[in-house]
Amino acid sequence: MASNLRRAGYELVVRDAGGDVARRFAGELGAGSGQEATAFAAAGVVVTMLPDGRAVQDAVLNDGIADALPSGAVVVDMSSSSPRDTIELGRELGKRAIELVDAPVSGGVPRATDGTLAIMAGADDDSAVDRVQPILEVLGRRVFRTGPLGSGHAMKALNNFCAAAGYAALAEALVLGRNFGLTPSTMVEIINNSTGRSFCSDVVFPDEVLTGRYGTGFALGLLAKDVTIAAGIAEGSGASAPLCELVQERWAEAADALGFAADHSMAHQEWWDVDLSDAEGP
Repeated sequence: MASNLRRAGYELVVRDAGGDVARRFAGELGAGSGQEATAFAAAGVVVTMLPDGRAVQDAVLNDGIADALPSGAVVVDMSSSSPRDTIELGRELGKRAIELVDAPVSGGVPRATDGTLAIMAGADDDSAVDRVQPILEVLGRRVFRTGPLGSGHAMKALNNFCAAAGYAALAEALVLGRNFGLTPSTMVEIINNSTGRSFCSDVVFPDEVLTGRYGTGFALGLLAKDVTIAAGIAEGSGASAPLCELVQERWAEAADALGFAADHSMAHQEWWDVDLSDAEGP
Protein backbone atom coordinates (compact mmCIF):
# COMPACT_ATOMS: atom_id res chain seq x y z
CA MET A 1 0.00 0.00 0.00
CA ALA A 2 2.81 2.39 0.86
CA SER A 3 4.56 1.47 -2.41
CA ASN A 4 1.41 2.40 -4.34
CA LEU A 5 1.30 5.80 -2.64
CA ARG A 6 4.95 6.43 -3.46
CA ARG A 7 4.44 5.44 -7.10
CA ALA A 8 1.48 7.84 -7.23
CA GLY A 9 3.87 10.66 -6.35
CA TYR A 10 3.25 11.11 -2.63
CA GLU A 11 6.17 12.04 -0.39
CA LEU A 12 6.32 9.49 2.42
CA VAL A 13 7.68 9.17 5.92
CA VAL A 14 7.55 5.51 6.95
CA ARG A 15 7.63 3.91 10.38
CA ASP A 16 7.46 0.25 11.40
CA ALA A 17 7.99 -1.69 14.60
CA GLY A 18 10.70 -3.49 12.65
CA GLY A 19 13.16 -0.66 12.14
CA ASP A 20 15.17 -2.59 9.55
CA VAL A 21 12.04 -3.10 7.44
CA ALA A 22 11.26 0.62 7.48
CA ARG A 23 14.83 1.61 6.66
CA ARG A 24 15.02 -0.86 3.76
CA PHE A 25 11.69 0.36 2.38
CA ALA A 26 12.75 4.00 2.76
CA GLY A 27 15.98 3.30 0.93
CA GLU A 28 14.32 1.43 -1.93
CA LEU A 29 11.59 3.99 -2.58
CA GLY A 30 13.21 7.22 -1.53
CA ALA A 31 10.98 7.73 1.52
CA GLY A 32 11.92 9.41 4.77
CA SER A 33 12.46 7.46 7.98
CA GLY A 34 9.87 8.01 10.69
CA GLN A 35 11.48 6.02 13.46
CA GLU A 36 11.67 9.31 15.37
CA ALA A 37 8.27 10.90 16.01
CA THR A 38 9.58 14.35 15.12
CA ALA A 39 9.85 13.20 11.49
CA PHE A 40 6.04 13.59 11.26
CA ALA A 41 6.12 17.31 12.10
CA ALA A 42 5.28 18.31 8.52
CA ALA A 43 2.87 15.46 7.74
CA GLY A 44 -0.65 16.47 6.73
CA VAL A 45 -1.91 12.88 6.72
CA VAL A 46 -0.82 9.83 8.70
CA VAL A 47 -2.00 6.37 7.62
CA THR A 48 -1.89 3.51 10.12
CA MET A 49 -2.15 -0.18 9.20
CA LEU A 50 -1.62 -2.16 12.41
CA PRO A 51 -2.97 -5.33 14.09
CA ASP A 52 -5.60 -3.66 16.29
CA GLY A 53 -6.82 -0.42 17.83
CA ARG A 54 -4.58 -0.68 20.88
CA ALA A 55 -1.51 -0.85 18.63
CA VAL A 56 -2.79 2.23 16.79
CA GLN A 57 -3.19 4.13 20.05
CA ASP A 58 0.31 3.14 21.12
CA ALA A 59 1.82 4.28 17.83
CA VAL A 60 -0.10 7.53 17.50
CA LEU A 61 -0.42 8.66 21.12
CA ASN A 62 2.16 6.89 23.27
CA ASP A 63 5.00 7.03 20.73
CA GLY A 64 4.56 10.77 20.26
CA ILE A 65 3.36 11.01 16.65
CA ALA A 66 0.20 12.93 17.56
CA ASP A 67 2.21 15.46 19.56
CA ALA A 68 4.49 16.02 16.56
CA LEU A 69 1.71 16.51 14.00
CA PRO A 70 0.62 19.99 12.98
CA SER A 71 -2.84 21.26 13.89
CA GLY A 72 -5.37 20.22 11.24
CA ALA A 73 -3.63 16.98 10.28
CA VAL A 74 -5.70 13.87 9.56
CA VAL A 75 -4.98 10.37 10.87
CA VAL A 76 -6.44 7.59 8.71
CA ASP A 77 -6.64 4.29 10.57
CA MET A 78 -6.87 1.50 8.00
CA SER A 79 -6.38 -1.24 10.59
CA SER A 80 -9.13 -3.60 11.76
CA SER A 81 -9.77 -1.82 15.04
CA SER A 82 -12.54 -1.94 17.61
CA PRO A 83 -15.04 0.89 17.02
CA ARG A 84 -14.82 1.76 20.72
CA ASP A 85 -11.04 2.13 20.50
CA THR A 86 -11.50 4.31 17.43
CA ILE A 87 -13.97 6.64 19.12
CA GLU A 88 -11.65 6.94 22.11
CA LEU A 89 -8.69 7.74 19.85
CA GLY A 90 -10.77 10.30 17.97
CA ARG A 91 -11.59 12.03 21.24
CA GLU A 92 -7.90 12.24 22.19
CA LEU A 93 -6.83 13.48 18.77
CA GLY A 94 -9.60 16.07 18.81
CA LYS A 95 -7.96 17.66 21.85
CA ARG A 96 -4.97 18.29 19.58
CA ALA A 97 -7.08 19.61 16.67
CA ILE A 98 -6.33 16.47 14.65
CA GLU A 99 -9.07 14.69 12.70
CA LEU A 100 -9.49 10.90 12.62
CA VAL A 101 -10.93 8.82 9.78
CA ASP A 102 -11.41 5.08 10.22
CA ALA A 103 -10.94 3.44 6.82
CA PRO A 104 -10.39 -0.31 7.12
CA VAL A 105 -9.99 -2.39 3.99
CA SER A 106 -10.99 -5.71 2.49
CA GLY A 107 -9.37 -7.62 -0.33
CA GLY A 108 -6.28 -9.25 1.13
CA VAL A 109 -2.69 -9.05 -0.05
CA PRO A 110 -3.42 -9.32 -3.81
CA ARG A 111 -5.80 -6.34 -3.86
CA ALA A 112 -3.54 -4.34 -1.53
CA THR A 113 -0.74 -4.91 -4.02
CA ASP A 114 -2.67 -3.83 -7.11
CA GLY A 115 -4.54 -0.97 -5.39
CA THR A 116 -8.05 -2.38 -5.72
CA LEU A 117 -9.06 -2.73 -2.07
CA ALA A 118 -12.58 -2.05 -0.85
CA ILE A 119 -12.34 0.78 1.71
CA MET A 120 -14.95 1.60 4.36
CA ALA A 121 -14.55 5.18 5.55
CA GLY A 122 -16.16 6.62 8.67
CA ALA A 123 -15.68 10.07 10.20
CA ASP A 124 -17.54 12.64 12.26
CA ASP A 125 -16.47 15.34 9.81
CA ASP A 126 -17.11 14.57 6.14
CA SER A 127 -14.58 17.18 5.11
CA ALA A 128 -11.82 15.05 6.67
CA VAL A 129 -12.76 12.18 4.35
CA ASP A 130 -12.84 14.61 1.42
CA ARG A 131 -9.28 15.67 2.22
CA VAL A 132 -7.93 12.11 2.19
CA GLN A 133 -10.13 10.85 -0.67
CA PRO A 134 -7.31 11.13 -3.27
CA ILE A 135 -5.08 8.97 -1.06
CA LEU A 136 -7.81 6.38 -0.54
CA GLU A 137 -8.43 6.25 -4.29
CA VAL A 138 -4.80 5.25 -4.84
CA LEU A 139 -5.21 2.37 -2.41
CA GLY A 140 -8.68 1.12 -3.31
CA ARG A 141 -11.03 0.52 -6.17
CA ARG A 142 -14.07 1.69 -4.19
CA VAL A 143 -14.39 3.96 -1.17
CA PHE A 144 -17.62 3.51 0.77
CA ARG A 145 -18.73 6.28 3.14
CA THR A 146 -20.16 4.40 6.10
CA GLY A 147 -21.19 7.17 8.50
CA PRO A 148 -19.79 8.53 11.78
CA LEU A 149 -16.43 7.72 13.33
CA GLY A 150 -16.18 4.02 14.16
CA SER A 151 -18.72 2.91 11.55
CA GLY A 152 -15.99 1.87 9.12
CA HIS A 153 -14.42 -0.41 11.68
CA ALA A 154 -17.82 -1.80 12.64
CA MET A 155 -18.51 -2.58 8.98
CA LYS A 156 -15.13 -4.30 8.54
CA ALA A 157 -15.71 -6.52 11.59
CA LEU A 158 -19.18 -7.48 10.39
CA ASN A 159 -17.86 -8.22 6.89
CA ASN A 160 -15.18 -10.47 8.35
CA PHE A 161 -17.76 -12.18 10.55
CA CYS A 162 -19.63 -13.07 7.34
CA ALA A 163 -16.38 -14.35 5.78
CA ALA A 164 -15.51 -16.38 8.87
CA ALA A 165 -19.00 -17.87 9.02
CA GLY A 166 -18.83 -18.73 5.31
CA TYR A 167 -15.47 -20.45 5.74
CA ALA A 168 -16.76 -22.49 8.70
CA ALA A 169 -19.92 -23.53 6.81
CA LEU A 170 -18.00 -24.56 3.70
CA ALA A 171 -15.40 -26.53 5.66
CA GLU A 172 -18.17 -28.35 7.52
CA ALA A 173 -19.99 -29.14 4.27
CA LEU A 174 -16.82 -30.62 2.77
CA VAL A 175 -16.23 -32.83 5.79
CA LEU A 176 -19.82 -34.06 5.71
CA GLY A 177 -19.65 -34.65 1.96
CA ARG A 178 -16.58 -36.84 2.27
CA ASN A 179 -18.68 -39.28 4.30
CA PHE A 180 -20.78 -39.82 1.14
CA GLY A 181 -17.76 -40.27 -1.09
CA LEU A 182 -17.77 -36.74 -2.47
CA THR A 183 -14.35 -35.24 -3.12
CA PRO A 184 -13.64 -31.71 -1.85
CA SER A 185 -12.67 -30.48 -5.32
CA THR A 186 -15.93 -31.75 -6.83
CA MET A 187 -17.98 -30.15 -4.08
CA VAL A 188 -16.23 -26.79 -4.42
CA GLU A 189 -16.71 -26.81 -8.19
CA ILE A 190 -20.43 -27.50 -7.82
CA ILE A 191 -20.88 -24.94 -5.02
CA ASN A 192 -19.17 -22.32 -7.17
CA ASN A 193 -21.80 -22.95 -9.85
CA SER A 194 -24.65 -22.92 -7.35
CA THR A 195 -26.22 -20.75 -4.67
CA GLY A 196 -23.62 -21.62 -2.02
CA ARG A 197 -20.89 -19.68 -3.81
CA SER A 198 -18.81 -17.25 -1.72
CA PHE A 199 -15.36 -15.67 -1.64
CA CYS A 200 -14.19 -18.65 0.40
CA SER A 201 -15.45 -21.18 -2.11
CA ASP A 202 -14.26 -19.12 -5.07
CA VAL A 203 -10.78 -18.21 -3.81
CA VAL A 204 -9.73 -19.45 -0.36
CA PHE A 205 -10.60 -23.13 -0.71
CA PRO A 206 -9.53 -23.82 -4.32
CA ASP A 207 -6.34 -21.75 -4.11
CA GLU A 208 -5.23 -22.46 -0.54
CA VAL A 209 -7.05 -25.35 1.16
CA LEU A 210 -7.51 -27.90 -1.64
CA THR A 211 -3.93 -27.33 -2.79
CA GLY A 212 -2.52 -27.50 0.74
CA ARG A 213 -0.74 -24.17 0.14
CA TYR A 214 -2.34 -22.25 3.01
CA GLY A 215 -0.82 -18.95 2.00
CA THR A 216 -3.46 -16.20 1.92
CA GLY A 217 -1.18 -13.95 3.99
CA PHE A 218 -3.98 -13.16 6.46
CA ALA A 219 -3.29 -14.35 9.99
CA LEU A 220 -5.74 -16.63 11.75
CA GLY A 221 -5.48 -14.55 14.92
CA LEU A 222 -6.46 -11.40 13.05
CA LEU A 223 -9.65 -12.95 11.70
CA ALA A 224 -10.47 -14.36 15.15
CA LYS A 225 -9.96 -10.85 16.53
CA ASP A 226 -12.29 -9.34 13.94
CA VAL A 227 -15.05 -11.83 14.78
CA THR A 228 -14.59 -10.97 18.47
CA ILE A 229 -15.08 -7.29 17.57
CA ALA A 230 -18.28 -8.23 15.72
CA ALA A 231 -19.49 -10.16 18.76
CA GLY A 232 -18.79 -7.10 20.88
CA ILE A 233 -20.88 -4.97 18.52
CA ALA A 234 -23.73 -7.45 18.91
CA GLU A 235 -23.42 -7.44 22.69
CA GLY A 236 -23.34 -3.65 22.80
CA SER A 237 -26.45 -3.38 20.65
CA GLY A 238 -28.43 -5.76 22.81
CA ALA A 239 -29.38 -7.84 19.77
CA SER A 240 -29.46 -11.63 19.88
CA ALA A 241 -26.63 -12.98 17.71
CA PRO A 242 -26.22 -16.72 18.41
CA LEU A 243 -24.46 -17.42 15.11
CA CYS A 244 -21.91 -14.69 15.78
CA GLU A 245 -21.26 -16.15 19.22
CA LEU A 246 -20.71 -19.63 17.77
CA VAL A 247 -18.44 -18.40 14.98
CA GLN A 248 -16.42 -16.40 17.52
CA GLU A 249 -15.99 -19.53 19.64
CA ARG A 250 -14.90 -21.64 16.67
CA TRP A 251 -12.30 -19.17 15.44
CA ALA A 252 -10.97 -18.50 18.94
CA GLU A 253 -10.45 -22.26 19.35
CA ALA A 254 -8.55 -22.43 16.06
CA ALA A 255 -6.35 -19.45 16.93
CA ASP A 256 -5.53 -20.87 20.36
CA ALA A 257 -4.61 -24.26 18.91
CA LEU A 258 -2.79 -23.28 15.71
CA GLY A 259 -1.31 -19.97 16.83
CA PHE A 260 -2.04 -16.34 16.06
CA ALA A 261 0.29 -16.20 13.06
CA ALA A 262 -1.05 -19.32 11.31
CA ASP A 263 -2.71 -18.62 7.98
CA HIS A 264 -6.45 -18.26 8.48
CA SER A 265 -7.13 -20.83 5.75
CA MET A 266 -5.75 -23.50 8.12
CA ALA A 267 -8.58 -23.12 10.67
CA HIS A 268 -10.36 -26.32 9.67
CA GLN A 269 -7.33 -28.33 10.83
CA GLU A 270 -8.33 -27.58 14.44
CA TRP A 271 -11.99 -28.40 13.96
CA TRP A 272 -11.63 -31.79 12.21
CA ASP A 273 -8.84 -34.32 11.73
CA VAL A 274 -9.51 -34.43 8.01
CA ASP A 275 -7.22 -33.52 5.11
CA LEU A 276 -9.36 -31.39 2.82
CA SER A 277 -6.53 -31.14 0.32
CA ASP A 278 -6.95 -34.88 -0.40
CA ALA A 279 -9.15 -34.94 -3.50
CA GLU A 280 -9.40 -38.74 -3.34
CA GLY A 281 -11.98 -38.56 -0.54
CA PRO A 282 -12.02 -40.58 2.74
